[in-house]
Amino acid sequence: MKLLIADDDPQLVRALRITLAAHGYEIVAAADGAAAITAAAQSRPDIILLDLGMPRLDGIQVIQAVRGWTNAPIIVISGRTGSADKVAALDAGADDFVTKPFQVDELLARLRALSRRAGARSSESSVHFGDVVVDLAAKAVTRGGSRVHLTPTEWRMLEHLSRNPGALVTRQDLLKEIWGSEQVSDSGYLRLYMSQLRKKLEAHPSAPVHLLTESGMGYRLVV
Repeated sequence: MKLLIADDDPQLVRALRITLAAHGYEIVAAADGAAAITAAAQSRPDIILLDLGMPRLDGIQVIQAVRGWTNAPIIVISGRTGSADKVAALDAGADDFVTKPFQVDELLARLRALSRRAGARSSESSVHFGDVVVDLAAKAVTRGGSRVHLTPTEWRMLEHLSRNPGALVTRQDLLKEIWGSEQVSDSGYLRLYMSQLRKKLEAHPSAPVHLLTESGMGYRLVV
């Protein structure tokens, strides 16, 4: 699998190149935003690791540029910890956000999750978590072998999460997917439907392990 690492910190790029190559990844590197766009166009990476604070073009501009022609998952790696920066990156088209400093094991787990997501988008017709099976083709859900009844809105929410397993799905994405407009005000509807899904699909709804909330940003389905 080919990774593009776009970061202006040479020591971090060197460390990631060594570590990720040891795990079987092919690495392409870029030291600024303009070079990142060129490298993405030429090498067609499977996943992009991207810093926000780069010279020439910042990370948000890079995301907006490459999203015009590729759906490759993008993980933002940044020292910026504010929720506004995270939301801006996710709204621009990033798939996940890792804050510096980070553990390599965490990054590897995120990479595996996004790899599964890309595979699920292209080939998988069902998603499994716990004792739940989400059949995307048949639009059906079973738990422990028994059919689970979902309302149309609950299904659309679960379906969108299931088509992006392991990835952070923003509230804006869900609102657009369910109600057709990212301008719709949340007003607690997403929390309500997520609560209902947890009651139907989690072993312990008050302590979910699969249908997770990312505070201030959105939701994640852990399979």
